[in-house]
Amino acid sequence: MTMIKLLLASLLAGLVTAYVTPSRTFGARPSTKLYENFGLGVGEDTYKNQVEQLGGEANYKQWVNKVQDNSFLNRKYNVVRRVRELDLLGKTADQGILSKLEAQGLSLEKIEQILPALEKAGALSLVGNNQQLLVNGLAPVVIEGAPILLPLVSAAIGAGPSAFFAAAATSGAIEFYLLANNVEIPLIGLPAGVLFGLLLV
Repeated sequence: MTMIKLLLASLLAGLVTAYVTPSRTFGARPSTKLYENFGLGVGEDTYKNQVEQLGGEANYKQWVNKVQDNSFLNRKYNVVRRVRELDLLGKTADQGILSKLEAQGLSLEKIEQILPALEKAGALSLVGNNQQLLVNGLAPVVIEGAPILLPLVSAAIGAGPSAFFAAAATSGAIEFYLLANNVEIPLIGLPAGVLFGLLLV
């Protein structure tokens, strides 16, 4: 009988201590103070306790522009200047790309007829809304690589659709080889087939 009493007493002691608030000697309770108000009127106002330059991306860019005129953050790739310096228009004319396109059936008039369809699809407005990304991200790759690519593009256009089919078949074969053999890029260990596929897209 005493054994049962001791067992019940120990169980009850465990249950009772579960409802007792712990003492503060084991550690301070974490603060629930809000440090940002997110426009809801609670917590601290972040614009009162931080420097003005950190109050959003626009403020930061304006401040950087005051500190340094030609900062990397606000710098824009000068498309017109680089096209003129690399003489891309002259090289395009020398390669005869426009005349080869016309011989393949794609003239400037046909390109002009496609523009309304692109506008209806929203492609032109998408390009217009992402000018900064295109000018600083895509334009340097295309323009700086153009002197090397123009002869290849000219030869491919002159050869006709068979050149593009051959390029597609070659890149597909390379992709299959990389994926089938689980080739990885050295030092970083990423699968080469996946990255090659992303580059093709």
